[in-house]
Amino acid sequence: MKQTTIKKRVELSSYCWIISALSTALMCGVFIYALKQPDNEWAVCILGVAIALLFLFTLCYMPLSISLDNESLNINRSLKIKSIPLTEIANVKLCAPTMGAKRICGSGGWFGWYGWFSEKNLDKYFAYYGKASDCFLVTLKNGKKYMLGCKDAPEMVNAINEKINQ
Repeated sequence: MKQTTIKKRVELSSYCWIISALSTALMCGVFIYALKQPDNEWAVCILGVAIALLFLFTLCYMPLSISLDNESLNINRSLKIKSIPLTEIANVKLCAPTMGAKRICGSGGWFGWYGWFSEKNLDKYFAYYGKASDCFLVTLKNGKKYMLGCKDAPEMVNAINEKINQ
């Protein structure tokens, strides 16, 4: 079988860009202000570590692109690639998250949406997306669900369905 790879970029919504830029600017401003205060070494260290950890978690989970090859569906992140073998996928369909989605643990727009979410009609799922309008739901045979998003989501969904139905 010929090896084919499809790769689509995750695009962030305007909301994500605004929230990310404002939050980052605010954190930098508070950090710079704390640096200028006398006798504040411990506070500066704690604040610096907290900001570094926040950005580290972002680098670990923020989705950059979604790719598909003959063996797996891949969520490409800055520091790691999450691979889902095609043999484990039961169903893939276009599905945007609703406004009723509850964040259990994760980011609600800071450099995208990633982490655990819950919705009444979908139950619990792990999300990796930048725009709600670009989303699709991947359900595994073991019941786990992933809300993924990328540019040209309908094309990606069709490509995944073709591969899992071969």
